[in-house]
Amino acid sequence: VQFVESGGGLVQPGESLRLSCTASGTIFSIAIAAWYRQAPGKQRELVASISRLGSTNVADSVKGRFTISRDSARKTVFLKMNNLKPEDTAIYYCNAGTPEAIRSMDFEAWGQGTQVTVQG
Repeated sequence: VQFVESGGGLVQPGESLRLSCTASGTIFSIAIAAWYRQAPGKQRELVASISRLGSTNVADSVKGRFTISRDSARKTVFLKMNNLKPEDTAIYYCNAGTPEAIRSMDFEAWGQGTQVTVQG
């Protein structure tokens, strides 16, 4: 499975972005999809996830600001990011798998990610 992330950019604090992730095949119909991010010098962390039934979870650090969703065809997963802060600066990646894979980040491959930079 290949993942392609897009939608990142350079924004000022308080602004919004919507990231998109497309995947080859039907992975988003059968597995949990998740967004991760990795800031410079830090470990990759889980930001948000959505199950095949539509249940969502977001990290405490972005709760109330970020929303994960997907399109009705389950081909694309989105991450809407509002009220962005400088600490949200990172490369954002998506992936999909079992609950254990989501927690451990044990995936066969990662996409190139999309850079989000928040600075005023």
